[in-house]
Amino acid sequence: MTLALPTSLAQSDKLGPLPSQPAVYQVYLRSFRDADGDGVGDLAGLRDGLDAIAALGCDAVWLNPCYLSPQRDHGYDIADYRQIDPSYGTLGDFDAVLDRAHGLGLRVLMDMVANHCSADHAWFQAALDAGPGSEERARFIFRDGRGEHGELPPNNWESVFGGPAWTRVSEPDGQPGQWYLHSFDSSQPDFDWRNPDVAAEFLDVLRFWFDRGVDGFRIDVAHGTVKALGLPDHDGRGHNSVMWDQPEVHEIYRSWRALGDSYPGGKYFVGEVWLPSQDRLADYLRPDELHQAFDFGLLIQPWDAGRMRAAIEEGLRVAGSAPAWALSNHDVHRAATRYGQTQLLDAPPPTDMISAARRTGPADMALGVRRAKAAAGLLLALPGSAFLYQGEELGLPEVFDLPDEARQDPIWFRSDGAQLGRDGCRVPLPWAADGANLGFSPDGGAPAWLPQPAWLARFARDDQERRPDSPLAVYRDLIHRRRPLFGTAPSLHWLDSPDGLLAFTRGMGVCAVNFTDRPQPVPSSWPVGVRVVTTEPAPEPTVLPPNSTSWFQLAGSDPTGRDDQRHNL
Repeated sequence: MTLALPTSLAQSDKLGPLPSQPAVYQVYLRSFRDADGDGVGDLAGLRDGLDAIAALGCDAVWLNPCYLSPQRDHGYDIADYRQIDPSYGTLGDFDAVLDRAHGLGLRVLMDMVANHCSADHAWFQAALDAGPGSEERARFIFRDGRGEHGELPPNNWESVFGGPAWTRVSEPDGQPGQWYLHSFDSSQPDFDWRNPDVAAEFLDVLRFWFDRGVDGFRIDVAHGTVKALGLPDHDGRGHNSVMWDQPEVHEIYRSWRALGDSYPGGKYFVGEVWLPSQDRLADYLRPDELHQAFDFGLLIQPWDAGRMRAAIEEGLRVAGSAPAWALSNHDVHRAATRYGQTQLLDAPPPTDMISAARRTGPADMALGVRRAKAAAGLLLALPGSAFLYQGEELGLPEVFDLPDEARQDPIWFRSDGAQLGRDGCRVPLPWAADGANLGFSPDGGAPAWLPQPAWLARFARDDQERRPDSPLAVYRDLIHRRRPLFGTAPSLHWLDSPDGLLAFTRGMGVCAVNFTDRPQPVPSSWPVGVRVVTTEPAPEPTVLPPNSTSWFQLAGSDPTGRDDQRHNL
């Protein structure tokens, strides 16, 4: 049966493209809100929670994968790109989310995983049945093994999740056979993007969701899809340049951009691109490719003024006025914990930058929350887009103390427990200090899919709604005052600052960050007027509290209302 297209399509056209330099709220659906009481977040729960996102002042939501999936990697292993997983709801539920979001003025971005699919995908199952040399196998990267009997992998590539990037299959006759490539888990076979069938299929998938009213896509591992011809061995020196960032990836995004631009107002694309050199990022941002790519420079920095400034300068150099900044996401430890840990000032190796955002060890949580609020004040003052991971606005810490038997991340299993993985940043949100699963589920609901420690109640949204000094109140103030103060000015001007301070002017505002553990006077040379926002109470108008960010009206300026300039990024 063919479903009628939802009213969200017309509403999306009426909304137009994303505002310039938007604030985007990332929803990890399993952990956002559970409406049916099964302990797993769902689309109905998201619909109920959209008002809270809109009240925060955000312009859009980015929805992590909700497609049909066996959930071995919780949605990043997709079995059907045109269906909603039953654990999350139905296509009708998805349409209801679109309708409600668009009615609130929120655009909706989906997550597109094009590098790989699930081993349960119909194409891959057909490839297993068809055997070597078939058209079905040509959609994936199957190769004969090395060694006398093909018992060795075709090359020496390693999986991002640990261990070899190849798995051998049993052929239809039961004999050991070819190997298939999986850049991540063995349940996630890589597509062969040199096959035109793959390119055509994904254009059709994009059309399916654009025609429903989806406003754009975040592209998972956007630098991965194409592999070097011949699949040569990695030389073992740092970044595997034959596995990632091949020139042909840009052909994919040109075709996607052309499709998106064919819709009224255009559709938006932002890529997840991890590269050892930021200079390569610029190639993805050419006018006919992606609108933006995530800049992870801030995310991996310690709490240090010099390191933060250098990361901002590099991001602006590469992406101009349109970096997509983030301090956290579903793949790294939460910012409040990272900033509460001992800060390591050595730069992370370019081949393993993400390790800087997944350190374990004790954390001073009060200090970490304080610094996380200040970092948000810095992030939201910058030119470009701000991506906020769900729970950041509550100051949530990483949950390290999950029982081993509760962990579900493939990283945990593939590393034999040596790496905790990403479960700790995916623990379901605390909506209410009392109630089932801290208000994540309705009364009488089943236990949450990941256990919530009792101490998480201290961060509950309902309690923070009542406290004017809560992280939630600070985030709301920052987001609502961001555009009136800084507008859409495409650049910033650094101010000379003493050690431990960082400050710049932009638009009609001044952003000043105190990275030290003591109060600091506002330098008399800074052109500051009235203080508009502070992430920590400031007893005196000319003092910057420790580990805090303050926004000031630029001396002599007169902000007047929101800047509603809107254009396609």
